Amino acid sequence: MDARAFAIDGLSDLKAGMTQWLEGLGDDDIMWQPRPGANHIAFILWHMLRVEDWFFQYLFQKVPQVWEAERWHQRMSLPEDPRFTGYGYTAEQVDGFPRVRLADLLAYGDAVRARTVAFIEGAEPGRFDEIVHSRLFGEVSIGHMVSHLITELGQHVGQIGYIRGLLKGFEP
Repeated sequence: MDARAFAIDGLSDLKAGMTQWLEGLGDDDIMWQPRPGANHIAFILWHMLRVEDWFFQYLFQKVPQVWEAERWHQRMSLPEDPRFTGYGYTAEQVDGFPRVRLADLLAYGDAVRARTVAFIEGAEPGRFDEIVHSRLFGEVSIGHMVSHLITELGQHVGQIGYIRGLLKGFEP
């Protein structure tokens, strides 16, 4: 299996897990917080999608993110600034996160994932060795960043499952 197939398989498995945990949840459910200041599913999901968008559009290709190009920020009443991904948000920022619709988050996720898959499928194998610069990660290869993203998304899918369990029980 080459890096492209590995990345697509990993991202597909994560999406399947996320979809399983979101099954049957409504807009009120995804905004539920275990306590004030704690992340809710809507915030975690938004963050996951924003980071994938940021990695694949901005960091790897230097093109406008889906967030700004397709004006998703307007649907969700969030800042247009493509640097806002939820990374490092305070409890107050999470508490102030606007009410969003699960359908909008999922549609944004589909738009991001389509661009992600197009990039991966079109990448020559050597592209994963290409070095990119990030103020958060320094000088790293695209392959390393894809690996990091898969790991991070896996953690966030687990968080969504945990919060769902607190809210509704662990049976999807």
